[in-house]
Parts: sequence; C-alpha cells; structure tokens
Amino acid sequence: MKSYSVRTYEDVREALLARREIALLDVREEDPHAQAHPLFAANFPLSKIELDAYTRLPRRDVPIVLFDAGEGLATRAADKLTSLGYTRIALLAGGLDGWIRAGGEVFRDVNVPSKAFGEFVEAQRHTPSLSAEAVGILLENGDDVVVLDARRFDEYQTMNIPGSISVPGAELVLRARALAPDPKTRVIVNCAGRTRSIIGTQSLVNAGLPNPVAALRNGTIGWTLAGQTLEHGSSRRFDAEAGLDQTNLAASRTAARALADRAGVQRTTLDEAARWASDPSRTTYRFDVRTPAEYERAHAPGFQGAPGGQLVQETDMFAPVRGARVVLFDDDGVRANMTASWLAQMNIDVYVIDDAAGQQLTASGPWRSTKPEPAHTPALSAEELAALLADPSSRTVVIDVTSSANHVKAHIPGAHWIVRSRLSNEVDDLGALPDAKRYVVTCATNALAPFAAPEVASLTGKPVHVLEGGTSAWISAGFLTESGDARLASPRIDRYRRPYEGTDNAREAMNAYLEWEYGLVAQLDRDGTHGFFVV
Repeated sequence: MKSYSVRTYEDVREALLARREIALLDVREEDPHAQAHPLFAANFPLSKIELDAYTRLPRRDVPIVLFDAGEGLATRAADKLTSLGYTRIALLAGGLDGWIRAGGEVFRDVNVPSKAFGEFVEAQRHTPSLSAEAVGILLENGDDVVVLDARRFDEYQTMNIPGSISVPGAELVLRARALAPDPKTRVIVNCAGRTRSIIGTQSLVNAGLPNPVAALRNGTIGWTLAGQTLEHGSSRRFDAEAGLDQTNLAASRTAARALADRAGVQRTTLDEAARWASDPSRTTYRFDVRTPAEYERAHAPGFQGAPGGQLVQETDMFAPVRGARVVLFDDDGVRANMTASWLAQMNIDVYVIDDAAGQQLTASGPWRSTKPEPAHTPALSAEELAALLADPSSRTVVIDVTSSANHVKAHIPGAHWIVRSRLSNEVDDLGALPDAKRYVVTCATNALAPFAAPEVASLTGKPVHVLEGGTSAWISAGFLTESGDARLASPRIDRYRRPYEGTDNAREAMNAYLEWEYGLVAQLDRDGTHGFFVV
C-alpha cells in the first residue's frame, strides 16, 4: 500500500492565508460533506473522481490535501488520483476530526464560500431588501414592480414568485434596463434563499440601475414562511434572442468595466489564456459566463460553460483549487466584468478576456470533459440484458450507480442502487443484494458504470458486465422502467437535500437554514482565512 505525506491544519491554513495554490478536498459524499467541513474544502466525492478530476483539477502537480471523517475514503481517493497522474497528494492530519481538534472552524451546508460571501456583502453594503409580506402587497395592489428571479431556469420552473421573470444572475445587469425601462419601476430580485438575491440586487445597485432595487428578503423560503402561494412550472424568461438596446448596453458595459477595475480585475486575451492553460506551474480555469445556449452555439476552445451567476454561487465546485487563476469570457463586455468583480472580491485572481473576435469561437456543443479510460469490462446490450432478466435461472442482478435521484425517478426493473464509494471491503452494501451468478452495472449514460464494474468484480469474484449506453439506452430500446426507493442498498448520502427544495419542507428546517445563513459572517470572522472585501 502506498503511503502519503500528511499536512496539518496549521500548514493548510498558512497556505490559504498566503494565497498559495491548494486543493483541500472532502472526498465524502455530498450529504456528510454538508454536515461539517472547513470553509474552503470542496466536495469531491470518491465515487466520481474519474469523471471530475481532469476538469476540476486541470494541473497534475497541483498540491492536493484529501480528508474524510475516518471512513478510509481519503486513502482510496489518493490511490485513484495517483493512478490518474496527480503527483502532489497529501492527507489532512487526523482528517475532519484533526481539523476540529486543532481549532479549525467547520461549516454546514454546500457552496459555503459563496453563501458566506453573500452575507458578508450584505453586512458591509446594507443591500436593500423587502419582506415577503411587503412584496406581496405591492403585487396585490398592482404597483409598478417587476420581480426578477436570479436562479437557473430549471430552478425557477420548480417554484417561483407569482408573475416573476427568470433572469439568471449574470444576466441581470445586462437585461434589467430593458425589463424595467421606466426608472420609476421597482425591481425586486429573488432566489430560493438569500445569496443570489443579495448578489443580484447589489449587482444592480453597483451598476447604477436608476430604478429602486431590493432583494426579496429570504427568497422563496421567506415567501413560503409568510404563507404566500408560489407558482409552479412557469416559463417566463428574458428574451435571449432580442437585440440589446445600444444605449442600455453602453451604460451597462461602462458600469461593469468600472466595477471590475475597482475590484482589481485584470485583463488578458484568448491567446494568452491558452498559454496559461498549459503552464505546468500554475492552475488556470477558463470559463465562458454566457448562457448555455450561447455557449453551445460557439465558444473558444478550452473554455468551460459556467453561467456567471452560478459561477459566483458555486465557485467551490467550478474552481476548487484555492489560489488558482480564473479567466472569464463573454461577448458583450458586461457579464464577464460583473462576474469577475464578484470573484475578485472573493479573493480570487481573476482576468477578463478583451477584444476576442467571433472567428476565434471555433468550438461548439456542450462542455466535453476529458476522462481517463476505464479498465475493460465486457458489455451487454439492452436486448441482451432483457433476455437475461427474463430468465430466472440466469440469476442476473443489476446494480445502478447513478445518482439516487435518477434511480428513484426511473430504473431498470429489479435494479439495486449503490453508492459507488461504498463498494469496499469495509462496507457491505453488496451483501444486501440477492445471490447472483452475474452482475450488470449501469448508470444513466454509462459514464460511471465502467469505473465501478471492476470494483464489483473484485469484491464478488463473479462475472460482471456493463450495460452499453446505460439506463438511457434501455429506455431508448423501448423497455419499461420502474420508479421508487424499494431497492436502495446504500443510504441516500450522495446528495444533501436543501431546506428550500420543493414546498413541502418543514417550517423548522427553513427557519433553521435562515438562522444558519445569518450566522455565517461571525463564522467567517472566527475562521479568518477568507480574504473577502467589498468595493
């Protein structure tokens, strides 16, 4: 067994304060991660390392520090990262407990750096806000008001304030002048909780929107707690195809550039960013902050699609290497500068591309991450699997390693769900499955299954196959699926359920979430490593 070096709490803290590159990675699943972790610990589940590593850790010799809470996951993750070519891997001394014993602050929930930053901004700038009751009265009275929802469109469709329009975060400054052309129109910005409401509202204030602007205090959580009704399945959104008024665009562009300059954002070019990406001594992330549709039509090679609002909201997921260089692109002079102004205030070294020409956007389609080749496992077609399942004597057991949400929604009849990270000698989730002659491993698209299948074979000593094309191929072939959680061999720890998801959450959970957010600024003070500032 390979041994790994150990880095202490004091060592990691010193690196964070010095802004030296470090990837502090919590390799547990999302739910245990959300219960307690250091501020800048990015969730990097062992179960998906092969799918995420080359995108989220683009430099092979970046300093990496791994930890768990005593489950033995960190050493397994270190072995996998070593096999993928990473060379500077260490384990956190004592794991999560060691961090706590050394006096390290721990945080709950997910995307904590961004959420804590939002609370920091509000505390410093006193971002204007209105209660759900006050906004409800404005809408009931037919006042001159427009409500802009700063979340992703799919989140907006799940639940939204009645009459609101979907305008995801980075689009706000670019679109608000057209959506509220009368400067007397009141603009309300909301999200599910607080962060994107605060950042969106403060963006409009910072950009000099002439309208009165306020955040919906506590977002859809506040709306629900006030006993007010949400809409579901709405489709109102800004018109992405409509041309931008040149006067409005010029005003937004000037304000965004001024903010970026004040925040210390630096400038670069596509050619220089490409050279940086191959620099073995520094991690560089390259993000295109336009809408997904714009990105898929045409983008610069090597740039990952990361709509600006989500990049600010989920910075730890997109760029887990603290101290890395971040380069942003847009084609309007507004979205990248606005996004960069926030990242800079989060103590990130950020650059914006200047003077990119349309002919340089030579790539198209969704982001295609580079992945390692899995070890060979024999494959079965959907038709071959169906024939085996129809024959009880084949004793074929299907193992589904997709997300628990995907599995519960639709899976191959009889399939058992397992969290891949629990395929080990230490955890006997496989023991909950029926006796089998053969196992077939599947996931949604056959991305993860080929990496999990050799582990099943090693643990069981039985023949193992993967399903060609995954469960989506089974569905495309016309075979039936079933739904539900009757065959979960593992606990559903792969995803932390947010208190604001859906409308059936207990009032206590929502109130507790808000109380947690209110306390983040004090936690930042106790932690002391953030380096946040406001302009």
